[in-house]
Amino acid sequence: MARPEKIRLGDLLVQQGLLTDEQLKFALDEQKRSGRKLGRIVVDSSFVTEEAISQALAKQLQVPYVDLRHFNPRAEQVNLLPEAQARRFRAVVLDEIRGRLRVGFVDPTDLQAYDEVLRLLRREIDLVVVAEGHLLALVDRVYRRTEEISGLARELTAELEDVPIEFGGLIGTATGAEEAPVVKLLQTVFEEAIRSRASDIHIEPQDRSLRVRFRIDGILQVQMEADAKIAPALSLRLKLMSGLDISEKRLPQDGRFAIKVRNNQIDVRISTMPTQYGESVVMRLLNQNTGLLGLDRLNMPPPTLERLRHAIRRPSGMVLVTGPTGSGKTTTLYAALSELNTTEKKIITVEDPVEYRLPGINQVQVHEKIDLSFERVLRSALRQDPDIVLVGEMRDQTTAEIGMRAAITGHMVLSTLHTNDVISTPIRLLDMGVPRYMVALSLQLVLAQRLVRVICGNCAEPHRPSPQEHEWLRYELGDTVDQHRFLQGKGCLHCAGTGYQGRTGVYEMLEMTNEIVEAINVDDTGSFVQAARRQMAGETLRRDALRLVVQGRTTIEEAMRISNQFED
Repeated sequence: MARPEKIRLGDLLVQQGLLTDEQLKFALDEQKRSGRKLGRIVVDSSFVTEEAISQALAKQLQVPYVDLRHFNPRAEQVNLLPEAQARRFRAVVLDEIRGRLRVGFVDPTDLQAYDEVLRLLRREIDLVVVAEGHLLALVDRVYRRTEEISGLARELTAELEDVPIEFGGLIGTATGAEEAPVVKLLQTVFEEAIRSRASDIHIEPQDRSLRVRFRIDGILQVQMEADAKIAPALSLRLKLMSGLDISEKRLPQDGRFAIKVRNNQIDVRISTMPTQYGESVVMRLLNQNTGLLGLDRLNMPPPTLERLRHAIRRPSGMVLVTGPTGSGKTTTLYAALSELNTTEKKIITVEDPVEYRLPGINQVQVHEKIDLSFERVLRSALRQDPDIVLVGEMRDQTTAEIGMRAAITGHMVLSTLHTNDVISTPIRLLDMGVPRYMVALSLQLVLAQRLVRVICGNCAEPHRPSPQEHEWLRYELGDTVDQHRFLQGKGCLHCAGTGYQGRTGVYEMLEMTNEIVEAINVDDTGSFVQAARRQMAGETLRRDALRLVVQGRTTIEEAMRISNQFED
């Protein structure tokens, strides 16, 4: 196609009715003051969206607009343009049609970018317009840095084999530390982890190799295999960053540190453990720039959401969220706190550790080494005149009793407990030694949850259930199984070939009605279980998982996986 012509963006937006003269004047003044691009100013000022600007440019130039959110390019074609140039020129190769490459540009009137891309590709191109945010997200997905990480690992191995190298410089403690091989390697690993939406990084020494794995959407995926020689240098550097004892390699250690990755503030919780072949390191990544979810965005069934909201707005009582590690309990509690957080209420949290910082809330981190235990902090917190108290976890009888006594005496207490389902939660509290009357009087509601992976919207396709899946579905759906349409993800660039992108919750709830309270007060577990099942009326975790399957949001396999966690 012909070389595009330069267009005055401001005039174009006014001409198409997307911007007023006053808004344009404001944006131009801001551009003179700050030097930023006009398009970015009007988007940041909420005058117009990125998509609207892109569509206006496409209309003016009479070229197509492509929504990259629903586009699945091939990696080998995207990689025709190196990542650095793709980011610099805001351009990406989408596909090839009749021997010509289709290239998406954020700003098709940037003639310098157009000429450079043309020179790099050395092919005839057809221009299309794409939104900047969508392009950067696509670049993040496609240009994986696995090869770069492996290359840095090989570089570090070579440095370790070279005797004259000063070890302080090698691990990044000397001047110019940012250029140390281990620092560059760890920085790249963290960047790739954030790019991949990983929640955890596992660094595991093996007999002859070092394995690095990321936990993405709850599932571990291998990212790199490297020489085992680099394992001590990595663990040493991470210990220095988190203030751990670098001389102690025989005992487990826990710590934390903060890093900045691609303009994101990341809190890292680190745990080291001695293994047969060296120290295993696991890091939990907590992105502080990620906005906290509200209860409306947790995908709860409407009746469950309504009852939860009613329970947490009571002046006193206890609400427990249960489930295994990594089931989203903390996210749910923070979502509840964000709704309760007003200037009229004093809120204190007791956590180990404090995962996310909430403005206006008094957050206390437990520190066992100095005897700052849950019990001690909780006793002190109740003397601070709180309205709402969040206890990170009911770990023992003493903590549970203090929390429940607070719930009885006029405080709203939110906490978590590790149980498989809601029915076993009151029983677990009794097994811990908490008196029956205390459980009956304090407990208002129990919410159990799990996380299931969501089918990637870009590669979803019809799925025919296997005989085993069909039998599992028949248990809940009966003879209507064949009337439903089921989906699965084929695997694409958007989901890194997994067929899933993101996770969502499944829930079940037990409300402490008069019947339930009376059943708890009687020393008969069987009668309590029967009363609880009547109150729940079949609205179990399994049923909620099936709801998502029928809606086409998750797969039958995922629903069966989380069902097997709590059902025989």
